[in-house]
Amino acid sequence: MAGPLSHIRVLDLSRIMAGPWAGQILADLGADVIKVERKGVGDDTRKWGPPFLKDKDGNDTSEPGYYLSVNRGKRSVELDLASPADQAVVKALAARSDILLENFKVGTLARYGLGRDDLKAVNPRLIYCSITGFGETGPKRDQVAYDFMIQAMGGLMSVTGERDDAPGGGPQKVGVPIVDILTGMYATIASLAALARRAETGEGEHIDVAMLDVSVAALSNQAMNYLVSGATPTRKGNKHPNIQPQDVFAVADGHIALAVGNDEQFRRFAEAIGRPELADDPRYATNVERVRNLDVLHPLIVERLATESLDHWIAAFGEKAVPCGPINTVPRVFEDPQVRHRGMLRELPHPLAGKVPQVVSPMRFGNAPLAFETPPPLLGEHTAEVLAELGLDRTGD
Repeated sequence: MAGPLSHIRVLDLSRIMAGPWAGQILADLGADVIKVERKGVGDDTRKWGPPFLKDKDGNDTSEPGYYLSVNRGKRSVELDLASPADQAVVKALAARSDILLENFKVGTLARYGLGRDDLKAVNPRLIYCSITGFGETGPKRDQVAYDFMIQAMGGLMSVTGERDDAPGGGPQKVGVPIVDILTGMYATIASLAALARRAETGEGEHIDVAMLDVSVAALSNQAMNYLVSGATPTRKGNKHPNIQPQDVFAVADGHIALAVGNDEQFRRFAEAIGRPELADDPRYATNVERVRNLDVLHPLIVERLATESLDHWIAAFGEKAVPCGPINTVPRVFEDPQVRHRGMLRELPHPLAGKVPQVVSPMRFGNAPLAFETPPPLLGEHTAEVLAELGLDRTGD
């Protein structure tokens, strides 16, 4: 098996997005990820459609796009965690696993005899990663959370969207479940750090990752802007709060995203738009002054960019090495020659549809290349296979 984690087994008891995203990252890295799903029901996202994957005749299969986006490379096992027999299966799997991922409400798995202390007894080296909305401590520890509400509670929606006084103004969520994705990434990083420590100490670990914590951490520069100034960050649309000009600008036939990141780039930008004198104007010569005088600079840029086409500006800024880009739709993203060259879109064989498209991992390794061969599994597709590996015969169940 390819990948730097081909020696690692992961027991994935999670569902929906954050935990499965972590599991998919680990699977992409080569780990054997066993996804335990509720018997007869499966992961919640198996019902989150349409759209559904089409079969060879163009008919809907049972596999929705949401589920397919986050479960590549895993083996699916159906179990009933309320059943003592299936609890024993989970313990047997935990005894042979390196990492366990779970995102049940706090205390749920302990009631089934599958909590951290229970599984530590069968595998002291197990890295037990718990993902919850609010963490395992604190007044909200028992509450259920979803990405949308955490984007709101964690402050991200307060700095995302147009100004309240602008057309379409008001709070906006990010267009993908960004807190779930970041939580899955933090859970992966924490699990790999625990693996590295275990190699030195031989000890397992209990990791507590909370979506709200992640959302607060993701405030990054906006949080620090507030902490050092005392001024509450507000929604500014596409305008960057600290670097200018960075915004979306209308051109003659569409829009362009412009990201001028330093003073030298601004000089080249000013030359590209035929206004080289702007770079020598003390109001705009430095980023600090451009931010302070944006109310004067911005209209000048808007007026100039509106006079030419998108192709014209892409070429002009490209010649001057000024960072910019078109606002691509999702279909256009996959038509981009750089995205095509990097092989971000692959097709894997699928038992119902013949093949399934997958947006693969962005990680590239020279010595341990990743292999994308196993599609998101059907519900319970590998139950018999995994039980046989444990020496269990459940054909009579």
